[in-house]
Amino acid sequence: MKLVSFLSVLLTALVPCMSASGQAAKPAARAVKNSKPNVIFILVDDMGWGDLDSNWSQQKLNGRTVDRKNEFKTPALSALAREGIQLRRHYSAAPVCAPARASLLLGVHQGNSRVVRNNRFDHPIEDSHTLGTVMRDAGYDTAAIGKWGVGGGGESHGPVTGGPHQRGFNYFYGILDHLAGHFHYPSESRDIFEYNGYASNPEWKNIKDKVPQTAYSTDLFAARAKQWIVDQRKSARKTGKPFFLYLAFPAPHGNLVVPGTPYPSGGGLKGGLQWVKKNGTESVNTAFDAKAEKDKDTYIYPDNARFPNEVAKRHSTMIRRVDDAVADLIHLLKDLKIDNDTMIVFTSDNGPHNEGGADPKHRHGAQNPQFFKSYGMMDGIKRDCWEGGMRVPTLVRWPARIPKGQISLQPGQFHDWLATLADAAGVPVPARSDGVSLLPTLTGHADQQKPGIIYSEYNVGGKTPGYKDFLGEHKGAERGQQQIVFVDGLKGLRMGVKDADKDFMIFDTLNDPQESKDLASSKPELQARMKAAALSNRRASLPSKTVFDTALVPAVETKGAASPGLKWSLYEGEFPWVPDFRQLKKQAAHGVAPSPSVKMNGPRKRGVELTGYVKVPADGEYTFYLSTDANKGSKAFVRLHGMELIDADKTYEPGSEVSSDLGDRKNPVYLKAGLHPIRIGYVGNAGPASKLVLKWQGPGLSKQEIPASAFSHDGGAE
Repeated sequence: MKLVSFLSVLLTALVPCMSASGQAAKPAARAVKNSKPNVIFILVDDMGWGDLDSNWSQQKLNGRTVDRKNEFKTPALSALAREGIQLRRHYSAAPVCAPARASLLLGVHQGNSRVVRNNRFDHPIEDSHTLGTVMRDAGYDTAAIGKWGVGGGGESHGPVTGGPHQRGFNYFYGILDHLAGHFHYPSESRDIFEYNGYASNPEWKNIKDKVPQTAYSTDLFAARAKQWIVDQRKSARKTGKPFFLYLAFPAPHGNLVVPGTPYPSGGGLKGGLQWVKKNGTESVNTAFDAKAEKDKDTYIYPDNARFPNEVAKRHSTMIRRVDDAVADLIHLLKDLKIDNDTMIVFTSDNGPHNEGGADPKHRHGAQNPQFFKSYGMMDGIKRDCWEGGMRVPTLVRWPARIPKGQISLQPGQFHDWLATLADAAGVPVPARSDGVSLLPTLTGHADQQKPGIIYSEYNVGGKTPGYKDFLGEHKGAERGQQQIVFVDGLKGLRMGVKDADKDFMIFDTLNDPQESKDLASSKPELQARMKAAALSNRRASLPSKTVFDTALVPAVETKGAASPGLKWSLYEGEFPWVPDFRQLKKQAAHGVAPSPSVKMNGPRKRGVELTGYVKVPADGEYTFYLSTDANKGSKAFVRLHGMELIDADKTYEPGSEVSSDLGDRKNPVYLKAGLHPIRIGYVGNAGPASKLVLKWQGPGLSKQEIPASAFSHDGGAE
């Protein structure tokens, strides 16, 4: 019996009225109630974990207490921490800008990002679900303001095909290419773009000539964000829509460039940064306060003037300027009486930098992360997969839902934000997302938190710096191909990988954040599991070839005898995309589908998930193919282990056949013979024509439908 034989029957299922192989399931209790908060997601550039003042409180929670001789204050962010939750073990997707932003926006870790990995600056992220599309389709007005860096143009030398306006954002104001983020007075020599999707004739426009060269980027983007929120709230009186704002500040990235004036007094509607139209220009009020070129890049926050070197004064002033902007935004929310119902997420794209930057007009040297211990109690900086390069400052505040004063040591990663915001907005998490919703942790229900995946890979030349407070074995460590995977709460890290079978170093980063004690010699069984997890949670990304790409993914051992067929679960409703069914709260029915004898009928829309194993007959390279029925809205998504196998979702044309390749680029999967966990999700308009066909091609196998005899399930872990 072929797979389509029993899947086509299941896809006509309607009610929990089934044969002996299935049963109705009681709705699971929700951990938290859905609501639609406004959301402001603030991403800063190269701010280290140790640059956040609040992370140094209650050091006993950090796993290691260290002395910090030099410090600067971030009062607004400290207030944010007191009024919400600190996520002290939150990880970026990668220790550098472009891949981190790609994974954040797409909700996937670096093992499943198709285009942007390593140092592929400015390459356009794929046309898939993003923070923008998910929130827009959840009924939000969406805006991206500030730095984008993953849209095309710039160092990609290609067209802009993945700009914010092409990835779900109704409004954009900011800089497109990543190098523009080095220019903190961007209109001096870089382009600034605006897109208003609500205009009668929306255009992607370069508005550089409308922006005075005295506009400091942090001020410019914060003022534009404030004005957009004010305008959105006026329209929301008619539409009732909440808003999602992705605000990406270039600070404190090198160059170390500071404002030209003090921060304006007050804040909110009447004070602080304001949007001003003057003499044919539109900009922030501080651009007009800085009346001459000589005023630019001169202001040091008074409390930071005490530091003995220029770079420390500038680095701390850049972060304090962001801090002031956060206070200004919260003041605005209170003025508009929406503070209680607005979630603010604050984080950084990677660990601290030690770079001068690319702006030739404003050179002040490179930051020294040692001065402020910007890497905290850890070792590593930007471009290192040591903790200091990957663990990022993260705060979340939502007065209506998040209890005050929480500190969480639950590990999470950038790809979890798409799942979290989808959950907060009341829509399902897309199946393509590698993340889990963090709402249980955020709202004080950590005991109900689903475990997530922590995975990263990054390849770059160079070595870890030899800072005096780094461990001897970390100083000068070769970077090269790096890879991180967490198993059983422990971190596996390997660097300079030239062989996919290289052993991991294994660390307990909860209690040993400096990664001083390698546990690998005492955990041989865990070593094997980490190697298997590292291979089975990723796919090759063809522009970024690695030693892992052709390594055979190990098969799994089941706990008992395998039974024929796949487990299935039925979910009623109309789905905008294939969801991660594991994170849905209500299941209509479930059972096992070994044959076409299960008969259920009905025209309603629904989703079906099938899970179990597929038995691979021989070691080698495989290509998989999938097609659905031609019914409008039919979509599917397939995972093998944790890897993305086939995406027939966002851009899929119902009835067509798609493969595990990347478009017209061959991208086979390398598998060991044996059982491999498979998870198939389908949504669509059920009816007699519903079907799902899965084929493969591999060693000794011409392209053919996978026989039902290859599928099985058991009661153990999958």
